[in-house]
Amino acid sequence: MAGLATVFGSGAMTNSIPEIENNDALLVIGSNTTETHPIVALRMKKAFRKGAQIIVADPRKIDLVRFSALWLRHKPGTDVALLNGVMHVLLKEKLIDRDFISERTEGFEAFRKSIDSFTPEAAQRITGVPKKDIIKAAHIYGKAERPAVFYTMGITQHTHGTQNVFAIANLALMTGNLGRESTGVNPLRGQNNVQGSTDMGCIPNQFPGYQRVDMPSIREKFESAWGVRLPDRPGLTATEMADAAHEGDLKALYIMGENPVISDPDTNHTRKALQHLDFLVVQDIFMTETAELADVVLPASCFAEKEGTFTNTERRLQRVRRAVAAPGQAREDSEIIMELSTRMGFDMKYRFMEEILREIGRLWPAVAGITYERLGMRGLQWPCPTHDHPGTPYLFKGGFPRGKASFTPVEYEPSRELPDNEYPFVLTTGRQLFQYHTGSMTRKVAELNAVAPTAYVEINARDAASLRVADGDMLTVSSRRGSISLQALISERPADGVVFIPFHYREAAANVLTNPARDPICNIPELKVCAVRIEKAGAG
Repeated sequence: MAGLATVFGSGAMTNSIPEIENNDALLVIGSNTTETHPIVALRMKKAFRKGAQIIVADPRKIDLVRFSALWLRHKPGTDVALLNGVMHVLLKEKLIDRDFISERTEGFEAFRKSIDSFTPEAAQRITGVPKKDIIKAAHIYGKAERPAVFYTMGITQHTHGTQNVFAIANLALMTGNLGRESTGVNPLRGQNNVQGSTDMGCIPNQFPGYQRVDMPSIREKFESAWGVRLPDRPGLTATEMADAAHEGDLKALYIMGENPVISDPDTNHTRKALQHLDFLVVQDIFMTETAELADVVLPASCFAEKEGTFTNTERRLQRVRRAVAAPGQAREDSEIIMELSTRMGFDMKYRFMEEILREIGRLWPAVAGITYERLGMRGLQWPCPTHDHPGTPYLFKGGFPRGKASFTPVEYEPSRELPDNEYPFVLTTGRQLFQYHTGSMTRKVAELNAVAPTAYVEINARDAASLRVADGDMLTVSSRRGSISLQALISERPADGVVFIPFHYREAAANVLTNPARDPICNIPELKVCAVRIEKAGAG
């Protein structure tokens, strides 16, 4: 979306975490916030106690449903139909901001026509959500003074994830809920400093600051600053790298702080791809499943053993100060990168970490006003263009970067792989509270393992009864890509025909099963929907 590209492309929140408790309506879609972002969820609960109405849109009965005024239990992968249905009601009942649309947006008429067919009845047929609840959701959001939308990878990890995000942006634009305090569109980042990584150009088509590599003026600016020639075309995404390695087109790979052997979709394919490489380097704080395949492992220091900054989901740069010395031969990531660069022919020398931040400020105006001294204990939120600027708690107060923001017509597309006779269940994956990501850190903690020791497949009582499965039975879950064995957990959280598996457990890695089909725009894989078969372990 042209006017919002920098923010939505970066995944950053338009607003701030402290503002959440002053929302009077919250639409939480594709986010199990209490388990995956518990501190943010505390703010949501404060808003609830102040009288806010929470709408939860999720196929699974997550804990936040307890605090919700409305739970929209839509079928996995039908987010666009649900959102378009809500927007159809908003338009029909004139719960839109005509002045905002006229003054600050473009493309509204084409968008309006695109949702004509998404009546509540039509949305109900696709999503399974009763039309009365779709209408109620429109009333809660549309009549609120300070509504906000919150989402995570339950929205983005689909073959139509970009369309999901466009639909959310359309919702905020048509109701004028951007550029004001305690409103906005707020993606919640899934890992520490993911925001900082994308800010700094860990995206194959962008330099730091979301500046495109295929724009000559941008490229020339970075070439002048660094004294080198730079590529003029985008590189490969992570999932494209795995395919290229598998085909023999990619010969060497340097993986830093990532464990794709557990986190990538169709991990059997990923493992084979990495084994096809001529040379694999992994830089990490632990010997992960990916590091076990490496030719060279570079031991890195953790957050408490380094200097620098992290940037969180609300665009806040924060100081990181070394508290303890790194063990053994472990070194700071930046130190490793600088030495590798120097040995490979580019003399990368920084005397101290703040030099890097100063360079970033010279090349990306949004952080030009940020210094270590100014960060203090609370940090600063970009944009912060000058040394007397206070930082920006919420974006777009004075307008959009390109003048007017564009609506984007979005049509519903089903997920790439749906249930059939051979694979009759829908699998969705995610996290749970007591383990984190691929388990490389949390599964080394005895106290956490005592609470959440083993993998499980969550299945509701009706489906369990039809399969003659009891709680705790060992099951084999299979997809077109592989099989895993794990315990049954009978629960009312999943809907009929839907099962859930957390992806933290290497011995029953959920991503052995997941679909590597990708969004054609951003290349994010469809980790949240695939078709599976369930049998008692040893059956067949």
